[in-house]
Amino acid sequence: MSKFQFRELLDGAAPKIKIVDVGALPIEGMTNSWNSLVDQGLCEVMGFEPDEEGCAKLNAEAKPSQRYLPYAIADGKPATFRQCNFPMTSSLLEPNAALLNMFSGLGELIQVLSRDPIDTHRLDDIDAAAGTDLLKLDVQGAELMVIENATKVLADTLVVETEAEFVQLYENQPLFAEVDQALRRQGFVFHLFLGFAGRTFKPMLVANDPARALSQVLWSEAVYVRDFMALDGLSAEQLLKMAIILHEAYNSCDLVHLCLKTRDAKTGDNLAARYLAQITQSDD
Repeated sequence: MSKFQFRELLDGAAPKIKIVDVGALPIEGMTNSWNSLVDQGLCEVMGFEPDEEGCAKLNAEAKPSQRYLPYAIADGKPATFRQCNFPMTSSLLEPNAALLNMFSGLGELIQVLSRDPIDTHRLDDIDAAAGTDLLKLDVQGAELMVIENATKVLADTLVVETEAEFVQLYENQPLFAEVDQALRRQGFVFHLFLGFAGRTFKPMLVANDPARALSQVLWSEAVYVRDFMALDGLSAEQLLKMAIILHEAYNSCDLVHLCLKTRDAKTGDNLAARYLAQITQSDD
């Protein structure tokens, strides 16, 4: 199947997609799944990153459609921010040193440099988060806290991409099972994982690479979508936005087609048939 830009199918202007990025500091060398949407001018990004130096860098490198605020998103209560030696591992939770130090090269990535008082914000209390279409969460163990304080925002959200951890890298953190249940209660279903990451138990290494796993899976990124058994409840515009996100960010062409077929039943359009013809043509 050939990959193409979705807007090639649209006769008029594509709807503007709103992305809210909570925990926006990227891991060096990694890119966001939605970069294609940014590059095509199909979205605006509202990001939050409590690491002030990292937030300033994000704004310095941002495109006009991207804006970042130095907020810690959680439950709106005062908290302690653990600034770590690798900023992307900083957290509102205390690192679980006993577990981390069982794995090769992991404890060294999450060393607390300072513990600083910080005010947190509920996503539901931030006007700029209203109308979110794609919500991304990467907050080092505090994902459930964000979700439970974002019910208003999530009521209109179409896709959620969240960090999913299978062991407690941070003390008393909720794990994937709790995050999964919370999102299901708000009308989402699990769609896919974006790969898996782990480490070897000490003292073993894989090819002298401490970042590679042998057997133990520790974390992933999980993608959730609006319940595909209830797509009729979405508007034609929501179905189109969901299709664009899933095509450009996750290459989920079968679910894209289902969204478009449901939309066509509402609008009388034939976008699903045109999409199917496009993705099944030869790559020649």
